Amino acid sequence: MNAFTNRNVRHRWGRSALCPQSRLTVAGLRRAVTATLRPLSRGVPVVALAAGLLSLPSSVIAESNPAPTETAIQYLSGRGTDDAVLWDFYCTGGRHSGVWSKIHVPSCWEQEGFGTYQYGLEARGKKAAPPASEVGKYRYQFSVPAGWQGRTVRIVFDGAMTDAAVLINGQSAGPVHQGAFYSFSYDITRLLKFGADNLLEVTVAKESANRSVNAAERRGDYWNFGGIFRPVFLEAFPAEHIDRVAIDAQADGRFTAQVFLSGVAEAKARVTAVIIDQQGRAFELPFSADVSRAGPAGAPPEIGSTEVTLHDNARTRPALWTAETPNLYTARFTLVVAGKPRHVVTQRFGYRTFEVRPRDGLYLNGQKIMMKGCDRHSFWPETGRALSRARNFADVRLMKKMNMNAVRMSHYPPDRDFLEACDELGLYVLDELAGWHGHYDTETGKKLVAEMVQRDVNHPSILFWDNGNETGWNTALDGEFDKWDPQNRRVLHPLAKFSDVETMHYRSYPETQEYLARGDIFMPTEFLHGLFDGGHGAGLWDYWELMRKSPNSAGGFLWSFADEGVARTDEGGRIDNKGSWAPDGIVGPHHEREGSFNAIREIWSPVVITGPDRLPVDFDGRFPVENRFDFTNLSACSFEWELATFAAPDAGTAGHAVIARGTQTGPSVAAHAAGVLAIHLPPNWCEADVLYVTARNPWGRKLWTWSWPVSAPPTRLRDAMPSPGARATFQETADAVTVSAGQLELRFSKRTGLLAGVVRDGHRVSLSNGPRVVAFRRGDRRADGSIEPKVPKGVDRQYFDVATPGTLKSLQAHHDGANVVIDATFAAVDRTSTGSLRDAHWVISPGGDVRLDYDYTFGGVVDAVGVAFDYPEADMRSIRWLGDGPYRVWQNRTQGTTLDVWQNAYNDAVPGVSFTYPEFKGFFRGWRWVDFTTSEGHLRIASDSPNLYLGVYTPRDGADALLYTFPPVDLAFWDVIPPVRNKVNATDLIGPHSQPQRLDGVQHRTVRFRFDAN
Repeated sequence: MNAFTNRNVRHRWGRSALCPQSRLTVAGLRRAVTATLRPLSRGVPVVALAAGLLSLPSSVIAESNPAPTETAIQYLSGRGTDDAVLWDFYCTGGRHSGVWSKIHVPSCWEQEGFGTYQYGLEARGKKAAPPASEVGKYRYQFSVPAGWQGRTVRIVFDGAMTDAAVLINGQSAGPVHQGAFYSFSYDITRLLKFGADNLLEVTVAKESANRSVNAAERRGDYWNFGGIFRPVFLEAFPAEHIDRVAIDAQADGRFTAQVFLSGVAEAKARVTAVIIDQQGRAFELPFSADVSRAGPAGAPPEIGSTEVTLHDNARTRPALWTAETPNLYTARFTLVVAGKPRHVVTQRFGYRTFEVRPRDGLYLNGQKIMMKGCDRHSFWPETGRALSRARNFADVRLMKKMNMNAVRMSHYPPDRDFLEACDELGLYVLDELAGWHGHYDTETGKKLVAEMVQRDVNHPSILFWDNGNETGWNTALDGEFDKWDPQNRRVLHPLAKFSDVETMHYRSYPETQEYLARGDIFMPTEFLHGLFDGGHGAGLWDYWELMRKSPNSAGGFLWSFADEGVARTDEGGRIDNKGSWAPDGIVGPHHEREGSFNAIREIWSPVVITGPDRLPVDFDGRFPVENRFDFTNLSACSFEWELATFAAPDAGTAGHAVIARGTQTGPSVAAHAAGVLAIHLPPNWCEADVLYVTARNPWGRKLWTWSWPVSAPPTRLRDAMPSPGARATFQETADAVTVSAGQLELRFSKRTGLLAGVVRDGHRVSLSNGPRVVAFRRGDRRADGSIEPKVPKGVDRQYFDVATPGTLKSLQAHHDGANVVIDATFAAVDRTSTGSLRDAHWVISPGGDVRLDYDYTFGGVVDAVGVAFDYPEADMRSIRWLGDGPYRVWQNRTQGTTLDVWQNAYNDAVPGVSFTYPEFKGFFRGWRWVDFTTSEGHLRIASDSPNLYLGVYTPRDGADALLYTFPPVDLAFWDVIPPVRNKVNATDLIGPHSQPQRLDGVQHRTVRFRFDAN
């Protein structure tokens, strides 16, 4: 990638430490970027990044005054949104139209305050949006160095939506380009004034004049924009030059390069090449090929485009490229004519061999691999489709943080920077020709395939080409990809079987079993649709266990990476997710992390450590460990452990205190094998509350942290210290029994037998109406768990409380020493009752400690069941708890949490509208105690039952209530919590952990309360 532009544009990573006017050699460039780019490397040798600076956009060094054998690059725009350049602009419709003003380039003009917003689909049922009539007119004055006289000069547009007509000094640069997401260029040598000012004029029509382009690009389930949204730059080549290079570098060291030349007239011409490794050393001896050999029957080549093919068989075994080991090399090509070098270009690449073995799987360098990936739009709320290098790299790092190894471009080719990030940091890529349900006509499609593949062909990260998406395939284009790709990568049809790979989308769990049983390679290019908080991590464990244990599974891609919420410049920056259309991400629009982020991270961790629920006193420090890497031995990884203690419930602090820690290298366990991880714990390890073990990959990146409790859960919230001789007392009226313990009063209703009120220090505490049994069942589910097929649409998203309140048989109070005991017994309304309270046994101590033992019965299949209390949401301020957090869980998404003391301020997050994570409301796992800070004081609760879930109010669904509607519940202790569905499949269709539970008999639980002032 070129690091420089003309004097008027900043360095693409910020203010440059390099002087753009200076003359730099390749070695000098590498030395300079070592200091500048070290923070970006993340374990990739910096020299590899330096070599990468030479690969964009035409694989040459970029300088304002380059050597005669080099290509000059002059940016007319910014390289991204962080250094965008102001151009003159006129919009024909919508906001700020009809006047000439200024706009940043690159940008989407809606995000600059122009035109109107448009989503590709306007209504459920896939009604297309009305055509966009806006046209943008751009003007920019630029100068061309006089020293470029005699060179071939091209203007390159990396992306303009959607039809672009280009004028230079009032003359057409060439045909109107149709297609938004592709790099296109014009030879403008004859139109330029060298050493003088020139005028660039570009007319961009948001709606294409070609109906097939609109069908492929602008009628999809995503935001449409207008504008020059990717960089614009000039390339100046020597008259005799290398136009482009296409490389095929195999794992055995075989190297083939197709070198395309332009302007070469001499018969005595040759191309030489040398390969440079990551340390900047020549990896192989130079090799070459005569240009004349490319001509027919020994005749000299004609002036024009000529192809030369170079071959090299490495005598040294190359370091191979994989997503785990992104080893990169640089090939330097020199065109020599009549004994003199005419042009030098460099191109970065990786040695690797990728195979699709029918009815078996995907193999990289002879090793079977599986895709652990997601689908990704090029998007940022404030800039739309226009991005920066930093933003593209951040996306890849975030995917790697989730332990992903793959990404699918949806639904168009990405920025160059994104593919460079995939090369450098290690992600397998499916690069996609645009097409959602519509497709390009054949002639247009041929041009766009050529533009896409010619630009992207040398990226080792790209394993497949996608020909459109979900029937948006023009099958006449399938053979076009190989014309430009010497690697002959397979072409996929996402949603169909093609090229020996079945990619069907959104299959239910039973259907996935059926697809895998057919024997074809199964790799869904979209699965577990992530609308709101459904999909993604919910059900992933079941799907992934099924996939990884199936010999013909190749993994899959979650839909999708991020919510595509645009910051509306016409609405004060409001994030607009188009209701329930665009909030499909694992992360929010600004990459806020929802609960599925950590669930995916844990499920897809390439290191898996298992152990007991709680460490026994005779634990010897040995854990079973699985190596799910494809290429890496665990001896290359490191493991850190910490022993820690937790603060008391009333301490007011979160987190833990470390009392001992250590770091060690991993055991020698080969990829796809299992072994034992022996942690060398100190003798006093039992004094800790918890043991944490963290696995890190060879580059030091954290994979996941596991936690194991050492001590038993607390049985008291704190030691009560009443005055000597103090006793709790009680008194009865016709309506209630009131217990007094110091400054605490509890009132129990004689009508219901439930807690009716609490007073602390003379002030009301609004906990009441419990314990009462609550039990949810899905609206279309029968009592035996089967599904009723004939129900109104949407009933499968509604849940109803099927518990039957028991009738009070007796309420009795008595003393047990200094304590007061309240016994409430209940009878079921009838024998067919599916759930009702049997007993509530309260023990109130003089110091204000309150223990509740309760029994309830339930018989049958249920989606959620437990006991609940009322507490007004308006009085709630924050929560601090010891348990698995910080995120809420669902029955089918319990992964991604860690045992610790967590805290969270109250929030009322609405999926797809607000993006506050972790959510305050929901179901929480493995809790030992909880401290609610309220407007009335502290409400503290502890559980003696390790498998009890804590329920904090009713989680909210997003627009259209497409996932769930639960009955309102405030605070609850759940024995069974519900799974969550995804947009496509109801809960019964997404795996074993999404099924309702059968509960029979009496359930006995104990919880404890304290009511303290703030």
